[in-house]
Amino acid sequence: MQVNRPQPEHLSPTQAINSDHAAIVSFAQAHALGGRARDQAVSIYRAVRDQVRYDPYRIDLSDHGMTASTVLAQGFGWCVPKAVLLAAVARAAGIPARLGFADVKNHLSTEKLRQTMKTDVFAWHGYTELWIDGAWRKATPAFNVELCDKFGLLPLEFDGVHDSLYHAFDRAGRQHMEYVKERGSFDDLPLAQIRAVFAEIYPAMNAGNPITGDFAADAAREAGRA
Repeated sequence: MQVNRPQPEHLSPTQAINSDHAAIVSFAQAHALGGRARDQAVSIYRAVRDQVRYDPYRIDLSDHGMTASTVLAQGFGWCVPKAVLLAAVARAAGIPARLGFADVKNHLSTEKLRQTMKTDVFAWHGYTELWIDGAWRKATPAFNVELCDKFGLLPLEFDGVHDSLYHAFDRAGRQHMEYVKERGSFDDLPLAQIRAVFAEIYPAMNAGNPITGDFAADAAREAGRA
């Protein structure tokens, strides 16, 4: 079977995956630890996962809001911009990277998020694909460890060998994440497509009424862990 090998664009900066930004380069230099690409990929995965908090209450679909350097500077982001950030840091470290997307059914959310979305399907859930040891490996850096503890979730690890995709069940055996539709791999952020789908299926999120509150605190309270 032919392998879809990396191309020059998988190491090149874009407007969103701005791997040439000084802060991204500095972050890559600080966290791409180890002598092998695999070790470096695992190290930067953990840094992006845990140093940038997951927060789906503050979704900003502007060009600026979806840029890797913005996410790094603000210290929070939802799954797509965190995947963009990981791709940028990987490219800055010399590891070819691209973006992958799927629609997922998230069985663990918060009441505010459910009321706003009107569905438990998260369209265009984002992850990163890294070229390591002759293959594309999926890495999902969205949920930081602290949030996993509040939700009662198993932290999602990445070893640079196996795909890192969300667990189907949480620590208590409750349903967590179900992948329902693959949207494929992209060399750059398909922001226009994401905006169009969000406008169609999440109209309340595009009505100028942002979700207020603290996602982690709401998650902890609803999970009985506050």
